[in-house]
Amino acid sequence: MQLFELTRTLVNIESVTGNEKACATFLGDYLAERNFQVELQPVSPERANVLAWRGTPEVFLSTHLDTVPPFFPAREDEEFIYGRGACDAKGIAAAQLIAAERLIGKGVGNFGLLFLVGEETVSDGARVANLSPRGAKYIINGEPTDNKLVLGSKGILQVDIRVKGKAAHSAYPHLGDSAIEKLLDILAEVRRLRLPEDPMLGPSTLNIGVISGGRAANVVPDEAQAQVLIRTVNGAPELRASLQRLLKGRCEYEFVRDTPALRMEKLDGFETDVVAFTTDLPSLTRWGRPLLLGPGSIGDAHTDHERVRKAELGRAVDLYCRLVRELKERIDN
Repeated sequence: MQLFELTRTLVNIESVTGNEKACATFLGDYLAERNFQVELQPVSPERANVLAWRGTPEVFLSTHLDTVPPFFPAREDEEFIYGRGACDAKGIAAAQLIAAERLIGKGVGNFGLLFLVGEETVSDGARVANLSPRGAKYIINGEPTDNKLVLGSKGILQVDIRVKGKAAHSAYPHLGDSAIEKLLDILAEVRRLRLPEDPMLGPSTLNIGVISGGRAANVVPDEAQAQVLIRTVNGAPELRASLQRLLKGRCEYEFVRDTPALRMEKLDGFETDVVAFTTDLPSLTRWGRPLLLGPGSIGDAHTDHERVRKAELGRAVDLYCRLVRELKERIDN
C-alpha cells in the first residue's frame, strides 16, 4: 500500500478507545506479511498492543491505535486526508510503517515498531508495554507536532470529586443540604489555587471538564460530581498536596491520573517545539530515551474536521527514516 491509501485504510478501521482489536489485527497481519516478527501483547480482554521488530531492535517507532469518539470515515481532497484519527494518530502510524519499509529497502535493520492501545484515556497499553521492555536505546513517539521535534511536553494531574448532600423539597431548602452548592464552593477554591510555571513549558493550566449532579429543578440536590484536569509543568507533588488539603473532609475525591511533564532529546537540524499535551511517553520509561515528532496539527485533533496534510505525511516518512538512522549512528559511535 502507498502512504495515502494506508492512511485512509487505517482511518476507516474504527478504533475508539476500548475497540482497538480490528486495527491491531490489521497491523499485525500487515507487518507479518512484510517479514517482521510480530507479537500481539494483551492489555485487557479483546485489546492488545502490536509489537514488531527486525533483528535486535535498538530504536522503536511508536504511536497509538485508539481514537477519541465519534468515529467518522476517511475522505480526501488534493491537500488533506480527513477522518477520525487522520492526524491522531492513524496518519502517523501509516508514515511510520512506510518509513519502516523504506529503511528495510536501504538495508537498515535492528529497529522495531510499537503500536499502543488506550493513549486517549489512561495509557493502559503503554503501562503494560513498560512491563516488558525490549532493550532499545531510543523510542520515537508519534503525535501531531507539525513535524517538529518536541523538547518538552506538559503532564496531567486529574482529580475526580464527588460531593454528598441531603435531598429536600426546593420550597423548603433549609430541610436539605445542597451538594451542588458545596461543589461550587470547592471548585471556586480550586480555581484560586496558585499553579506552577516553568521557563520552558510555560504555565500550568486548569480545566473543569465535567460537572454533573442533582435530580430535578424542584429538588435540593443530594449529590454532585466534577472532573478537574490540570496540565502540569513542574511542582506536581506540591500541587497534589495542596489539592488534598483543600478537599480533605469536604468531599470524596480520587486522583485518577498523575502523569509527569517530560523533557526530551534534542537533535541538530530539526525544527523544535514545546507542547501542552501529554503522550504515552511518560509511561514508557523502560523503552529508551524519548523523542516526539509527527505530522499534523494538534489543533485539528479531536475535532469534527480532523485532518492531516498529505505533504506533511510524506515529510514525516523522511523524518522518521532520518531519525532512526541518526540515532543508530549515535548508538554505534
